[in-house]
Amino acid sequence: MEGSMFCRQCEQTVGGKGCTQRGVCGKSPEAADLMDALIHLMKGIAWWGRQARELEVKDTEVDHFLMEGLFLTVTNVNFDVADLEAWVRRAVKMRGKANELFRSAYRSRQGRDFAGPVPAAVEWTPAAALGDLVVQSREVGILADPGLDEDIRSLREILLYGLKGMAAYAHHAARLGKESEEVNAFLHAGLAALLDADRSAGDLIKLIMDFGLVNLKCMEMLDGAHTSRFGHPEPTEVWLGTRQGPAILVSGHDLRDLEELLEATKDTGISIYTHGEMLPAHGYPKLKKYPHLAGHYGGAWQEQQKEFDLFPGAILMTTNCIQKPRPTYQDRIFTTGLVGWPGLNHIPETGGPKDFGPVIKKALEAGGFPAEAAGKKILVGFGHQAILSVAGTVVEAVKTGQIRRFLLIGGCDGAKPGRNYYTELAQLAPQDCLILTLACGKFRFNKLEFGTVAGLPRLLDCGQCNDAYSAIKVAAALAEAFKCGLNDLPLSLVLSWYEQKAVCILLTLLALGIRDIRLGPSLPAFVSPNVLKVLVEKFNIQPITTPEADLKAILGN
Repeated sequence: MEGSMFCRQCEQTVGGKGCTQRGVCGKSPEAADLMDALIHLMKGIAWWGRQARELEVKDTEVDHFLMEGLFLTVTNVNFDVADLEAWVRRAVKMRGKANELFRSAYRSRQGRDFAGPVPAAVEWTPAAALGDLVVQSREVGILADPGLDEDIRSLREILLYGLKGMAAYAHHAARLGKESEEVNAFLHAGLAALLDADRSAGDLIKLIMDFGLVNLKCMEMLDGAHTSRFGHPEPTEVWLGTRQGPAILVSGHDLRDLEELLEATKDTGISIYTHGEMLPAHGYPKLKKYPHLAGHYGGAWQEQQKEFDLFPGAILMTTNCIQKPRPTYQDRIFTTGLVGWPGLNHIPETGGPKDFGPVIKKALEAGGFPAEAAGKKILVGFGHQAILSVAGTVVEAVKTGQIRRFLLIGGCDGAKPGRNYYTELAQLAPQDCLILTLACGKFRFNKLEFGTVAGLPRLLDCGQCNDAYSAIKVAAALAEAFKCGLNDLPLSLVLSWYEQKAVCILLTLLALGIRDIRLGPSLPAFVSPNVLKVLVEKFNIQPITTPEADLKAILGN
């Protein structure tokens, strides 16, 4: 293996092949190696967990460990080597717990001890010293078996990255008190399947399609968790200016963290601003009721270093999307949840509302904005309930020709060249095209003026990447209204991807049989030529080309 690490799970990987010296995201080789070790150990946990579930026994702590451990390895979540080592040590104990859970149930039912064969990963023992562990971890990474069939490796990676994305959604839902046995069971079954040496490419493809449907249920669960806690999103104007006075900027995706911070700061005189994927929070009734939820600051995650540099307050990172902090704001940025960066102050879990006292103290010390700054307003809050409440208008507008086509232009943003394509595509879309968008890819064009069509805003922001369920539900409702299949709708999907939550959404769309998806700015390095051929033949997945050519093909002119 070239270099001291190998990682190709994100879109910006070096040369479109893989990061081998250091992650483009900022991940050190040591961090990458420890993540490989953690994934390997979690496969062992999942193997025992799958066996235990076959005997109708399970354990919440084991389930949550897999959920959190998978999320921890998503791009731009945790870069802290010490924390990652601690997770590896915990994984060994959790594997022992899952082992005993199964063996105890087996003894109870069979009257004897389990003596069957087990995969090598189930008995893999991490080295005691960190340096030795890092070296040892390279034996269990993606390319550890050079003789493995390229297509099998590709399909295993696709499944693994999908599982990481679903685990992130399941974690958000669990923090709001919602869980699914089907989702938890599939995290075990999917990870354990990565150890099944005899699974063919056909078996893995079927499992990946099964995963896509389970992930749909996970996204539905998360949607329910958000709406039951915060209400259904409503069309809401969000101010992009700033108020005078102390301020806290909240980035990431975790709405519970935002709610707890809003509650903790409601009598402090501090204004709270959202950043990145927190923008959709302004559409939820129970969040926007807080008058000190002042507005939104900045754009997508990859711009954070210069934006955080200029923000005169405290910053809270709640989930993935952190970049290496600049020294100019390193003492003002805090992590919480699974986020980790060496040397940053961390707000830990407490079993109840988190103690954001250090964040509040730093915001007050920093002083905040010296004066109010003007800014425009943009619209958010077009979740499935809001859009379907005007479904009659939409259907009639299509029938009368006012709306020719729906364009879903969304997904992850990133710094790699080529992403201006999405801005240009949105700008070139004719006035009779209604644009749906979600996730941070919208920051490429959501401040532009698109006007209206049929009395509706031409740009409808459906929310976070977590809210892809809304777009799917809207499409299903339209298909029912027009009495046609999803692929017969006047709907085109043009998606950008960066990390693993985009992967799990794509797999759900494919599992639903949706064809003709345009994907960019580049295709995943972990998809082998033969696997790509299958995806093209079955689903007609296409790489983006130019905005002009793609739009011409989409509109048929």
